[in-house]
Amino acid sequence: MLLSRGLAALTFILFFALSLNAEYLYKDDVVNNPKFSEQINAIGAELKAKTGVSLYLVMVRDLDANQSIADFEKELAIQLGEPAVIMTFIELQQQIDILARPVSLYEHFNKSQILSPNATFIGSVVSAIMFARSYDEAKELISNRGGTILPILAEKTKGGETVQKYSVAMFNGYSDTADQIAKAKGVTLSSSAGNGSKNFIDILRIIFYGIILYGLFRYVKGRFLAPKKGENV
Repeated sequence: MLLSRGLAALTFILFFALSLNAEYLYKDDVVNNPKFSEQINAIGAELKAKTGVSLYLVMVRDLDANQSIADFEKELAIQLGEPAVIMTFIELQQQIDILARPVSLYEHFNKSQILSPNATFIGSVVSAIMFARSYDEAKELISNRGGTILPILAEKTKGGETVQKYSVAMFNGYSDTADQIAKAKGVTLSSSAGNGSKNFIDILRIIFYGIILYGLFRYVKGRFLAPKKGENV
Protein backbone atom coordinates (compact mmCIF):
# COMPACT_ATOMS: atom_id res chain seq x y z
CA MET A 1 0.00 0.00 0.00
CA LEU A 2 2.81 2.39 0.97
CA LEU A 3 4.76 1.34 -2.11
CA SER A 4 1.81 2.10 -4.41
CA ARG A 5 1.29 5.51 -2.79
CA GLY A 6 4.98 6.31 -3.11
CA LEU A 7 4.94 5.26 -6.74
CA ALA A 8 1.89 7.43 -7.42
CA ALA A 9 3.56 10.41 -5.76
CA LEU A 10 6.77 9.83 -7.73
CA THR A 11 4.79 9.59 -10.97
CA PHE A 12 3.05 12.91 -10.22
CA ILE A 13 6.37 14.61 -9.41
CA LEU A 14 7.99 13.33 -12.61
CA PHE A 15 4.96 14.37 -14.66
CA PHE A 16 5.00 17.82 -13.09
CA ALA A 17 8.73 18.17 -13.74
CA LEU A 18 8.29 17.21 -17.38
CA SER A 19 5.40 19.64 -17.69
CA LEU A 20 7.63 22.47 -16.45
CA ASN A 21 9.77 22.01 -19.55
CA ALA A 22 6.76 22.43 -21.83
CA GLU A 23 6.15 25.78 -23.45
CA TYR A 24 2.67 26.88 -22.47
CA LEU A 25 3.62 30.32 -23.70
CA TYR A 26 3.62 28.60 -27.08
CA LYS A 27 4.50 31.65 -29.15
CA ASP A 28 5.36 35.20 -28.12
CA ASP A 29 6.27 37.87 -30.67
CA VAL A 30 4.93 40.68 -28.49
CA VAL A 31 6.15 40.76 -24.87
CA ASN A 32 9.45 38.81 -25.02
CA ASN A 33 10.02 38.93 -21.28
CA PRO A 34 11.68 35.93 -19.55
CA LYS A 35 9.85 36.62 -16.28
CA PHE A 36 6.50 36.72 -18.06
CA SER A 37 7.32 33.46 -19.84
CA GLU A 38 8.32 31.85 -16.54
CA GLN A 39 5.04 32.84 -14.85
CA ILE A 40 2.87 31.60 -17.71
CA ASN A 41 4.72 28.30 -18.00
CA ALA A 42 4.52 27.72 -14.24
CA ILE A 43 0.73 28.08 -14.26
CA GLY A 44 0.39 25.98 -17.41
CA ALA A 45 2.59 23.21 -16.01
CA GLU A 46 0.67 23.01 -12.73
CA LEU A 47 -2.67 23.01 -14.55
CA LYS A 48 -1.51 20.22 -16.86
CA ALA A 49 -0.12 18.16 -13.98
CA LYS A 50 -3.31 18.45 -11.91
CA THR A 51 -6.02 18.33 -14.58
CA GLY A 52 -4.50 16.89 -17.76
CA VAL A 53 -5.59 20.01 -19.69
CA SER A 54 -2.98 22.05 -21.58
CA LEU A 55 -3.62 25.81 -21.61
CA TYR A 56 -1.55 27.57 -24.27
CA LEU A 57 -0.97 31.29 -24.73
CA VAL A 58 -0.13 32.52 -28.24
CA MET A 59 0.85 36.16 -28.86
CA VAL A 60 1.73 37.23 -32.40
CA ARG A 61 2.15 40.58 -34.12
CA ASP A 62 -0.13 39.82 -37.06
CA LEU A 63 -1.61 37.05 -39.20
CA ASP A 64 -0.99 36.16 -42.81
CA ALA A 65 -3.14 37.93 -45.38
CA ASN A 66 -6.74 36.69 -45.48
CA GLN A 67 -6.18 34.46 -42.44
CA SER A 68 -8.71 34.77 -39.61
CA ILE A 69 -7.93 34.26 -35.96
CA ALA A 70 -10.29 31.26 -35.96
CA ASP A 71 -8.40 29.58 -38.82
CA PHE A 72 -5.08 30.34 -37.11
CA GLU A 73 -6.27 28.69 -33.90
CA LYS A 74 -7.59 25.63 -35.70
CA GLU A 75 -4.18 25.09 -37.29
CA LEU A 76 -2.56 25.40 -33.86
CA ALA A 77 -5.04 22.92 -32.36
CA ILE A 78 -3.98 20.28 -34.89
CA GLN A 79 -0.33 20.78 -33.91
CA LEU A 80 -0.92 20.82 -30.15
CA GLY A 81 -3.38 17.97 -29.80
CA GLU A 82 -6.11 17.44 -27.21
CA PRO A 83 -7.22 18.23 -24.57
CA ALA A 84 -6.09 21.81 -25.01
CA VAL A 85 -7.30 25.37 -24.60
CA ILE A 86 -5.62 28.01 -26.78
CA MET A 87 -5.72 31.70 -25.88
CA THR A 88 -4.64 33.88 -28.82
CA PHE A 89 -3.76 37.57 -29.01
CA ILE A 90 -3.11 39.33 -32.35
CA GLU A 91 -1.42 42.63 -31.52
CA LEU A 92 -1.87 44.70 -34.70
CA GLN A 93 -5.50 43.64 -35.08
CA GLN A 94 -6.19 43.88 -31.33
CA GLN A 95 -8.04 40.58 -31.50
CA ILE A 96 -8.35 37.98 -28.74
CA ASP A 97 -9.99 34.57 -28.80
CA ILE A 98 -10.06 31.33 -26.82
CA LEU A 99 -10.40 27.96 -28.56
CA ALA A 100 -11.08 24.71 -26.69
CA ARG A 101 -10.60 21.20 -28.06
CA PRO A 102 -12.53 19.07 -27.46
CA VAL A 103 -15.45 21.50 -27.37
CA SER A 104 -16.64 19.97 -24.08
CA LEU A 105 -13.84 21.96 -22.40
CA TYR A 106 -15.88 25.14 -22.91
CA GLU A 107 -18.00 23.89 -19.99
CA HIS A 108 -14.97 24.29 -17.71
CA PHE A 109 -14.53 28.05 -18.14
CA ASN A 110 -16.67 31.10 -18.95
CA LYS A 111 -15.32 32.44 -22.24
CA SER A 112 -17.85 35.29 -22.43
CA GLN A 113 -16.90 36.53 -18.96
CA ILE A 114 -13.15 36.29 -19.55
CA LEU A 115 -13.41 38.19 -22.85
CA SER A 116 -15.98 40.69 -21.61
CA PRO A 117 -15.04 44.35 -22.24
CA ASN A 118 -16.49 45.21 -18.83
CA ALA A 119 -14.78 44.48 -15.55
CA THR A 120 -17.53 45.77 -13.26
CA PHE A 121 -21.31 45.93 -12.99
CA ILE A 122 -21.24 49.70 -13.51
CA GLY A 123 -19.25 49.29 -16.70
CA SER A 124 -21.60 46.63 -18.04
CA VAL A 125 -24.64 48.85 -17.37
CA VAL A 126 -22.99 51.77 -19.17
CA SER A 127 -22.17 49.50 -22.13
CA ALA A 128 -25.72 48.16 -22.20
CA ILE A 129 -27.16 51.69 -22.27
CA MET A 130 -24.78 52.85 -24.98
CA PHE A 131 -24.52 49.82 -27.27
CA ALA A 132 -27.36 47.34 -26.70
CA ARG A 133 -29.92 47.17 -29.50
CA SER A 134 -32.43 45.02 -27.63
CA TYR A 135 -33.40 43.96 -24.12
CA ASP A 136 -31.80 40.53 -24.58
CA GLU A 137 -28.55 42.09 -25.77
CA ALA A 138 -28.54 44.49 -22.82
CA LYS A 139 -29.18 41.60 -20.44
CA GLU A 140 -26.28 39.65 -21.96
CA LEU A 141 -23.90 42.61 -21.68
CA ILE A 142 -24.77 43.08 -18.03
CA SER A 143 -24.52 39.39 -17.13
CA ASN A 144 -21.21 38.82 -18.95
CA ARG A 145 -19.14 41.20 -16.86
CA GLY A 146 -15.92 40.52 -15.00
CA GLY A 147 -13.64 40.71 -18.04
CA THR A 148 -9.99 40.11 -17.17
CA ILE A 149 -8.29 41.05 -20.48
CA LEU A 150 -10.09 43.68 -22.55
CA PRO A 151 -10.59 46.23 -19.72
CA ILE A 152 -6.81 46.37 -19.32
CA LEU A 153 -6.12 46.50 -23.06
CA ALA A 154 -8.53 49.42 -23.34
CA GLU A 155 -6.31 51.58 -21.13
CA LYS A 156 -4.31 54.21 -23.04
CA THR A 157 -0.54 53.81 -22.80
CA LYS A 158 2.58 55.11 -24.49
CA GLY A 159 5.93 53.59 -25.45
CA GLY A 160 7.15 50.73 -23.30
CA GLU A 161 4.04 50.92 -21.14
CA THR A 162 2.07 49.34 -23.98
CA VAL A 163 4.08 46.11 -23.87
CA GLN A 164 3.70 46.06 -20.10
CA LYS A 165 -0.04 46.49 -20.54
CA TYR A 166 -0.12 43.49 -22.89
CA SER A 167 1.74 41.32 -20.40
CA VAL A 168 -0.56 42.30 -17.51
CA ALA A 169 -3.72 41.77 -19.56
CA MET A 170 -2.73 38.40 -20.98
CA PHE A 171 -1.36 37.11 -17.68
CA ASN A 172 -4.58 38.17 -15.99
CA GLY A 173 -6.74 36.40 -18.58
CA TYR A 174 -4.53 33.30 -18.68
CA SER A 175 -4.54 33.01 -14.89
CA ASP A 176 -8.31 33.50 -14.75
CA THR A 177 -8.89 30.77 -17.35
CA ALA A 178 -6.53 28.38 -15.58
CA ASP A 179 -8.25 28.97 -12.23
CA GLN A 180 -11.67 28.28 -13.72
CA ILE A 181 -10.54 25.04 -15.39
CA ALA A 182 -8.86 23.93 -12.16
CA LYS A 183 -11.99 24.71 -10.13
CA ALA A 184 -14.14 22.74 -12.57
CA LYS A 185 -11.79 19.79 -12.09
CA GLY A 186 -11.92 20.11 -8.30
CA VAL A 187 -8.35 21.32 -7.74
CA THR A 188 -6.61 24.59 -6.88
CA LEU A 189 -3.51 26.18 -8.37
CA SER A 190 -0.80 27.61 -6.14
CA SER A 191 0.96 29.37 -9.03
CA SER A 192 -1.95 31.46 -10.35
CA ALA A 193 -2.80 35.05 -9.48
CA GLY A 194 -6.14 34.20 -7.87
CA ASN A 195 -8.67 36.97 -7.50
CA GLY A 196 -6.32 39.65 -6.18
CA SER A 197 -5.59 41.24 -9.56
CA LYS A 198 -9.26 41.09 -10.59
CA ASN A 199 -10.30 42.86 -7.40
CA PHE A 200 -7.68 45.53 -8.04
CA ILE A 201 -9.04 46.06 -11.56
CA ASP A 202 -12.57 46.25 -10.15
CA ILE A 203 -11.45 49.03 -7.81
CA LEU A 204 -9.81 50.92 -10.67
CA ARG A 205 -12.95 50.56 -12.76
CA ILE A 206 -15.20 51.85 -9.96
CA ILE A 207 -12.94 54.89 -9.58
CA PHE A 208 -12.86 55.39 -13.36
CA TYR A 209 -16.64 55.31 -13.82
CA GLY A 210 -17.07 57.36 -10.65
CA ILE A 211 -14.98 60.11 -12.24
CA ILE A 212 -17.10 59.90 -15.41
CA LEU A 213 -20.35 60.19 -13.45
CA TYR A 214 -18.96 63.06 -11.38
CA GLY A 215 -17.85 64.88 -14.54
CA LEU A 216 -21.30 64.32 -16.07
CA PHE A 217 -22.94 65.70 -12.92
CA ARG A 218 -20.72 68.79 -13.00
CA TYR A 219 -21.56 69.33 -16.68
CA VAL A 220 -25.31 69.04 -16.12
CA LYS A 221 -25.10 71.28 -13.08
CA GLY A 222 -23.10 73.93 -14.95
CA ARG A 223 -25.20 73.69 -18.10
CA PHE A 224 -28.71 73.60 -16.70
CA LEU A 225 -28.68 74.38 -12.99
CA ALA A 226 -26.24 77.30 -12.75
CA PRO A 227 -27.93 80.72 -12.45
CA LYS A 228 -27.94 82.70 -15.67
CA LYS A 229 -26.35 86.10 -16.01
CA GLY A 230 -28.58 88.88 -14.77
CA GLU A 231 -30.57 86.56 -12.47
CA ASN A 232 -30.63 87.17 -8.75
CA VAL A 233 -28.85 84.46 -6.79
